[in-house]
Amino acid sequence: MTTEGRFVPGSASFRVGVDGFNLALSRGTGVATYARTLSHCLTDMGHKVDVVYGMNISRRTSLALREVIFFDSLDQEHIARRPKPFSRRWIDDRRAEWSGHAAVDVPMSGRVESRGFLHRMPSYDRILNVPALFRIATQHYKRTRRFLTITIPDAPAIMHWTYPLPIRLRGAKNVYTIHDLVPLRLPHTTLDDKGYHYRLIGDLAAQADALCTVSDASRRDIISFYPKSEPRVFNTYQSFRSNEMAFARGSFESALELDGLFGLQEDGYFLFFGSLEPKKNIGRMIEAFLATQTTRPLVLVGAMAWKSENELRFLKRGTESGRIIHLEYLPEPVLMNLIGSARAVLFPSLTEGFGLPVLEALSFGTPVLTSREGALPEVAGDSAVFVDAYDTASISAGIRWLDEDDAGCDMLRAAGPAQAAKFDMAAYQKRLAEMYHGILFGAWAA
Repeated sequence: MTTEGRFVPGSASFRVGVDGFNLALSRGTGVATYARTLSHCLTDMGHKVDVVYGMNISRRTSLALREVIFFDSLDQEHIARRPKPFSRRWIDDRRAEWSGHAAVDVPMSGRVESRGFLHRMPSYDRILNVPALFRIATQHYKRTRRFLTITIPDAPAIMHWTYPLPIRLRGAKNVYTIHDLVPLRLPHTTLDDKGYHYRLIGDLAAQADALCTVSDASRRDIISFYPKSEPRVFNTYQSFRSNEMAFARGSFESALELDGLFGLQEDGYFLFFGSLEPKKNIGRMIEAFLATQTTRPLVLVGAMAWKSENELRFLKRGTESGRIIHLEYLPEPVLMNLIGSARAVLFPSLTEGFGLPVLEALSFGTPVLTSREGALPEVAGDSAVFVDAYDTASISAGIRWLDEDDAGCDMLRAAGPAQAAKFDMAAYQKRLAEMYHGILFGAWAA
């Protein structure tokens, strides 16, 4: 059984569970985008989707109030605060750790005005909740080295956890997506507890019905640390939702928005978007950009992360001179406009499990500068400018080329969408179907 196995077609649809671990965050992450895309993909495939959250909603909460608390929690930075010792909720948490957690329905009646949350909601048939699920599961695992077991009425055939979580759903095949092994491969670039992460991934590799990952590079990394996992590690890659990518380069509305919000013109700036964290190589990228003397500014869209003092040592100089514009967070439609109108997207990461920003830029036909680290060559193919992530001079040379060579940029714009199409929703659905069918029915052929 390998990830290259041939899918044996079947017509059966079934129920799939997806966790809301990242979906509940007030500001989305790459994993939140992954989970939303997965939910829409499953719906398009004809499967019913249960989404399991971990908010402070219990079976004692009235049906009407569950919906209210759900949308109120989506607007909060912290959705499941630690209860006071020996309080009623603290006692319930301790009891549930050993007796199991039962999910409750959160009915979506329409009584709560939710249109402001549509862009953050997954595709679903049922919204369910287990109180403080993710916090309690982590505490339980740290104390006992055992996964927390939850139950769902009419349990789905497959529970697809979109992140490494020490939780299992009783009565379902449990699949866990491991996006990368950055805490183990580049330990200096994260604040994760490395021992905890190593043990958790090892236990997932031993106990999961399957491990899903998003690139051949990540699959190789997982197998290198956990060789016995190889038969059950499947690469499905990722995709993007084309309806979120609707954009008309050169349109009057696009130009008005760029000028009105940012004072920018199409093709008149470089763009980076994502977390400003060490693995993104922000420090070298900023230093390389400032060394080019290009008149196009660099727009950075992303929140400050840890170790920002060293990584962003040249950021102040760039912002004070007007050569760098830093924006912490943007609504998705505005970000899409920025991506599609940029001269190029700069993404010279030290590693990536997939590299969704590269795929998004390619889909628009926006030129991309990236590195050959991790999965980035798989995603970019031959449709990007590649640089040495550890060499500032190499990054500078790539930026200069993009800044000066109009014909070269035109070639990249033409090549990008064709490369992005290799990761479209149809291809993603096929890979998911192969993995799920193999898990449920063992229908893998050489």
